[in-house]
Amino acid sequence: MHTVAATKKTVKHSVTRHKKNIIQIGFHGMITAVLLAVVFMVPDLYAAKDVRASDVRIADSKGDWGYPNPYRHYPRGPGYVRMSWVFDTLVWKDQKGYIPALARTWSYDSDKSAFVFTLNPGAKWHDGQPVTAQDVAFTIAYYKKHPYQWVSADAVDRVEVVDDHTVVLYLTEPYSPFLSDIGGTMPILPRHIWKTIADPRACDDPACFIGSGPYVFKDFNKTRGTYLFEAFAAYYQGPPKNKRLIYVRTSKPLMSLATGQVDLANIQPDMAGPLDKKGLIIIKNERGWNKKLMINHKKTPFNDRVFRQALAFAINQQEIIDKAHRGFATPASYGLLSIDHDMYNPDTPKYRCDPQKARDMIASLGWTSGQDGFFHKNGHPLALELISSSLTVAGESVADRDGEIIKKQLTDIGIKVTLINQEQTTTDSRVRNWDFDLAVSGHGGIAGDPRILNEMISSSYGAGSVNCARYDDSPELNALLQAQIREMDAAKRRQIVFHIQEIYARQIPAISLYYPDTMAAYNKDTGVIWFYTKGGISKGVPIPQNKMSLIR
Repeated sequence: MHTVAATKKTVKHSVTRHKKNIIQIGFHGMITAVLLAVVFMVPDLYAAKDVRASDVRIADSKGDWGYPNPYRHYPRGPGYVRMSWVFDTLVWKDQKGYIPALARTWSYDSDKSAFVFTLNPGAKWHDGQPVTAQDVAFTIAYYKKHPYQWVSADAVDRVEVVDDHTVVLYLTEPYSPFLSDIGGTMPILPRHIWKTIADPRACDDPACFIGSGPYVFKDFNKTRGTYLFEAFAAYYQGPPKNKRLIYVRTSKPLMSLATGQVDLANIQPDMAGPLDKKGLIIIKNERGWNKKLMINHKKTPFNDRVFRQALAFAINQQEIIDKAHRGFATPASYGLLSIDHDMYNPDTPKYRCDPQKARDMIASLGWTSGQDGFFHKNGHPLALELISSSLTVAGESVADRDGEIIKKQLTDIGIKVTLINQEQTTTDSRVRNWDFDLAVSGHGGIAGDPRILNEMISSSYGAGSVNCARYDDSPELNALLQAQIREMDAAKRRQIVFHIQEIYARQIPAISLYYPDTMAAYNKDTGVIWFYTKGGISKGVPIPQNKMSLIR
């Protein structure tokens, strides 16, 4: 087993609305087979049976989300969540909203454009050193010098340390997403350790994994995709309920749940009924994740808004949902924000599937229909490459037919499509490098703070994200994105966010396709009550692994 010391070596709608025969035929028989298939039980990866009752185990189909510190985790939600067990933030969220974390209290001084935080005097680092205001000031300075992919510290102008447990963060200008984007997301670093770390992304010393969170990082087996965390007995909010937290890589989460090898797993919606009958607790999330069609608007013909709108009219969202997901999803808003979001604009422009309208719009751009059934211009067919990957909520990989169905829909209007199925990291790399035409991908955060609009639209805010459209061609949209994060009045900000959704939907630099029904199941016998965080963990991660489940 690899340890940290050896890292260099390893370096709201219900399921019942769907046809009962889908569940009965497709899954009742399967669940019975699973329960009998004991021979396929996932092996006990870490400990003896006598400590199993003190463990809590989480299933994950991918496994490898990087090492759990701010500079070593993979830049998607599951990577952040693993890190969050080890490193605490100033504030956090539970089921109802923001709650104290390292900061016992906080307030905003509008005259000074500053947030004042009073730290919990009982907070300690995993090595026993106290957490102080100096650590907070150091963290801001360190992130400015060594940017952290999940949080930008640019909104903070300067930091004043009043005393060991009081710190004031002065903003460069009013910044409405502060609690979500910085206070509730920025992991605080121990100054006495990181002040000597010159290259944080290369640090594999065990000290680089010392945080102030409820669990201590003990092991990551990169090959097997397993993680081991142990409870921090001196945690300032009280010792965690379970002594050990283990992530288990499994390609069969249903089987792992049914046989008791894991205690929590994301599930497909059609599994809910059978697992409920087995006594597992089923939880359902708001619609905070969207499957999305990324468009390379830097190249012809995708740089023409009319062509992008034609693609939207050609794509039938409901057909994708019905054929690829058996109806377990909801068509997405073209304005990006979730329809469950408090600032969702119900008047956002829509693109009702209309193949003939799509053809007419493409023809208006000078393309003519050829005898082969495809559009042509200057002797060349209208051809594109569509990349598809099996990414879904929580970074899981679930085979689907999204790419296949979209290919047929585009082919039907006269576009020649080459479909390529690729692993998600390869897709992410190609999108990041603009080496693609269209790519089916997805992300969460769309039920959290509306700053997600900035991060997923503009290169000024989300250039480092593989999910960002990096679209900067609309001066009006750029101005609104900037205005909404400066507006501290909630009602005024809401109107700006409404307008952003309208313009984004018209420009449509990427096409949100659907919100998959997001569900999980857990074993209540561990004493842990898991829940989905409203608006998502941190900035919007739609995963039911909030660390408060193991604390409160």
